[in-house]
Amino acid sequence: MNRDYARYALRRVLQAIVVILLAYVFTFVVISVLPGDPVTNTLRNPQNGFTEEEIARIVSYYGLDRPVYEQLWDSLSRLLVGDLGISLRSGLPVGRLIGDVLGSTLLLAGSALVVALVLAFAIGFGTRYLPKRYGQGLLRAFPSLFLSVPNFVIGLVLINVFAFQLGLFRVIDSEGGLATFFAAIALGIPVSAQVAEVLIANLDHEAGQEYASVARSRGLGQTGLFLRHLLKPSALPVVTVVALTVGELLGGAVITEQIFGRTGIGSLVERSVTTQDLPVLQAVVTLAAVIFVVVNLVADLAYPLLDPRVRLGGAKPRDKAEVAR
Repeated sequence: MNRDYARYALRRVLQAIVVILLAYVFTFVVISVLPGDPVTNTLRNPQNGFTEEEIARIVSYYGLDRPVYEQLWDSLSRLLVGDLGISLRSGLPVGRLIGDVLGSTLLLAGSALVVALVLAFAIGFGTRYLPKRYGQGLLRAFPSLFLSVPNFVIGLVLINVFAFQLGLFRVIDSEGGLATFFAAIALGIPVSAQVAEVLIANLDHEAGQEYASVARSRGLGQTGLFLRHLLKPSALPVVTVVALTVGELLGGAVITEQIFGRTGIGSLVERSVTTQDLPVLQAVVTLAAVIFVVVNLVADLAYPLLDPRVRLGGAKPRDKAEVAR
């Protein structure tokens, strides 16, 4: 098992590295074929205030006067040592610009993930053990409702009710604790829908298994049955679903930041698009790809440890879609 798992882990890590490099190359190629010259559009824009010496330094750094394939090689070489380039707008290192705002976005996305998991498991528990007269059937409709409402609509409603009417937080203090909490709710509600749907389906499946009937016949209560027997096998596919929703969390965080006026990756992307700051945009896309790939890699490596039925070695692990079903 250890040797098989080591081979499996090495294969997954190598695949993750290849995916990240391909994402970076694809982004570079797409940006390279876009119409317009970044030197003309950005560096020589009088509003940006670059001197000829600064322009020459940036042109030399990126090799903008050389063929595209040489620029790509230099760019990949810088990436491998953690150099994300220099902003064409501010002249500051791109890594510094991203580092200044990344913490806020990760805090929002992480908080939203916690909100999504709490909601999903609460809904899953309620669909099993809440009496029908108290809305058990209604709970099963919540995931579809959550999935159909965009997070920006939820955000606007939360701001109107809890900021403007109840005054629980101030819009101008968008980085405060309560403001972050409500932003996380707006982002986490749609994400919880997918997790809840998978969890409910697996709870229904596990509850019909023979071992669950045996546990009931021995007098085990509903809560004990849920926590000791149903939760773990039903929650395993949630690991896969959570990994697959990372992209939605990151994309939704960008929108949520704009709705709540937060300073994060979303505001950085907005400024970079407006000013055509291509190095920053390329770095943000690469960062998103890295986060998505790393989270899915962690899920891939954790799943065989959590579920011994996942086959290693020569056989391929079960497909994620199959696991989610």
